[in-house]
Amino acid sequence: MKESEIMMKMAGRIKKLREEHGLSQQEFAAKIDYEKSNASRMESGKVNFRLLTLAKVAKVFNMTLSELMDIK
Repeated sequence: MKESEIMMKMAGRIKKLREEHGLSQQEFAAKIDYEKSNASRMESGKVNFRLLTLAKVAKVFNMTLSELMDIK
């Protein structure tokens, strides 16, 4: 899988999870200690995810990092 494809799949997964949990981008951003604009860029695949950020995202959704990263 190409880097850009991985980023887009992860971005889509994060957005879907956020919506399933009923969080606005602002609420989600606050939970991961991010600016709303950065959360928006994250969901659009314009950010290369840091491992620590992904760990925070997984925690918000009460899942392991491995579960979050299962994008196949």
